[in-house]
Amino acid sequence: MNALRAFESAARHLSFTLAADELSVTPAAISHQVKSLEDRLGARLFRRTSKGLVITDEGLALVPTLSDTFTRLGHLLDQFENGHRREVLTVSVVGTFASGWLFSRLRDFEERHPFIDLRLLTNNNRVDVAGESLDFAIRFGDGAWHGLHAERLLDAPMSPLCSPLTAARLQRPEDLRDVPLLRSYRPQDWPAWFDAAGLTPVPARGPIFDASSLMAQAAIDGYGVALVPVCMFERDIENGRLAQPFPILVDTGAYWLVMQKSRQITSAMNAFRSWLLTLLSKA
Repeated sequence: MNALRAFESAARHLSFTLAADELSVTPAAISHQVKSLEDRLGARLFRRTSKGLVITDEGLALVPTLSDTFTRLGHLLDQFENGHRREVLTVSVVGTFASGWLFSRLRDFEERHPFIDLRLLTNNNRVDVAGESLDFAIRFGDGAWHGLHAERLLDAPMSPLCSPLTAARLQRPEDLRDVPLLRSYRPQDWPAWFDAAGLTPVPARGPIFDASSLMAQAAIDGYGVALVPVCMFERDIENGRLAQPFPILVDTGAYWLVMQKSRQITSAMNAFRSWLLTLLSKA
């Protein structure tokens, strides 16, 4: 192993002196290690010239595999801290769930699992679990996604939300005809709500948003009425930034924890799933 390490370092630097500095040994020790490796392989790995070291074809054949191996070993050893192995967990989360529920609870997860490096990515519900090498994704919908195992996390019925000033203009559901109805990428949501209210759907002609959190912010700013999961905006309702003019709710989907069906479960994945389900069961 020492000989392989000495050769790999010398090959990168094309210098026994620089390799010696990197490995905290003498240039003579590097030369001796490389010579012992050459003797074992029965092949020269360097040619010594007046301009310095020149790596041979045989040496070039060894370098890629050795460099990759030592890099992997380094990454593996870096995972250990105080006798524990650190694990990386990559989770992509639909932005509304991230801001409306998850972010405020992450400190609890970190305290319970200090040796898991959680990497969070936010998405607008269109996410490639396999292509992005994700451990988990949290998505909104019906749970029927091809090639994915989906576990229901939280029901999220929708209702119109808007600024208090806009809400003052809405005495009956029919009054929604007179205000902009903000739209998401899910065109079926507003018709479903009007159906639940016993009304003929009103054409939604407001701006289209790819995230409920952005749509709710537009509603807060007075741009119209957003149809969003009420449970994700309870703090905004409590502090008066948003108002719910009508109590009518409609179920158009839920939040799901999804993963590739072929994905092998790691201990970090088990820890995150158990933590998530435990908290949600108490909600």
